[in-house]
Amino acid sequence: MNHAVEQPRVALVAITKHGAAQLRELAPRLPQAKVLVSAKFGTVMEGLGNEVNIYQGALSAQMATLLAAYDQVVFFVSLGAVVRLIAPHLKSKDEDPGILVVDDAAQFVIPVLSGHVGGANAYAEQLAVLLNATAVLTTASDVGKTIAVDILGRELGWQVEAPKINITRVSADVVNSESIAFVQEAGAKNWWTRTTPLPNNIHLYTQFEDVDLSQHKSVLWVTHREIKPALWQQLEERLVVYRPPVSQQ
Repeated sequence: MNHAVEQPRVALVAITKHGAAQLRELAPRLPQAKVLVSAKFGTVMEGLGNEVNIYQGALSAQMATLLAAYDQVVFFVSLGAVVRLIAPHLKSKDEDPGILVVDDAAQFVIPVLSGHVGGANAYAEQLAVLLNATAVLTTASDVGKTIAVDILGRELGWQVEAPKINITRVSADVVNSESIAFVQEAGAKNWWTRTTPLPNNIHLYTQFEDVDLSQHKSVLWVTHREIKPALWQQLEERLVVYRPPVSQQ
């Protein structure tokens, strides 16, 4: 079964002369992206194949619509200005779109918000390649090249099953290089997508019964099995479960 992720809805936004010029260079490489610029730079976008939207007045008046309509919003605007613009409209990491900033010289792409769940980190790396720039990632699992507990297997159709406190605690154990048991009884095997090796604090098992729980701080378990309440209670906040599609045996 193909679990390809749909193309994100992308908006490119500029309010300065240099920002508009950088946007104009990038936009043709992202033909599905929508462009939003202030009226004074409308002529710069003439002949662009992308859909171009011109706004009058302050960009702040566009923010509610912008954040609701797109999955990734790329600002060719200063980081401080973007923080102030988006702050009144933020809801939660499960709802907010990915927010990215490209500096005036297009040297750096910075995911500001929703790096993991919203996909901004991954999109920043894609943009960095297109711009010959550097993606500035600050999320611990990305910097440490380790497992992102909250979104592991998402592109394979896996569903995470655990209380939020478990995800928070286990994520901390992963990035702090605590010993982690990774038990895979089901699902596709190509879940490790980084180019670097799997960190040596992640220990692989093919069935839960082989795990000595006293030797590991937390457990990541990919399975179709029903997990009894007593086991959840035994492991307290140390367990995160992933449910692959039934077709992935």
